[in-house]
Amino acid sequence: MFGIVRPCTHRLSEGLRAEWMAHLCGLCLALRADHGQFARIVTNYDGLIVSVLTEAQAGRTPDGRRTAGPCPLRA
Repeated sequence: MFGIVRPCTHRLSEGLRAEWMAHLCGLCLALRADHGQFARIVTNYDGLIVSVLTEAQAGRTPDGRRTAGPCPLRA
């Protein structure tokens, strides 16, 4: 099921789009920190759904997130 889970970006509100990007950037940065720069190429939507589901079950609040630095992939 590689690449099956994707957001419907034209239907997401601005707030949900920002949350989705926060999860995507967090996954990418965590992969870089734990496994090196080259590991970032495995960042995909399927791995991202684990982050979304984990946060939903943990009940974290949005103010618990950190701000990421500049990234060429986010523009």
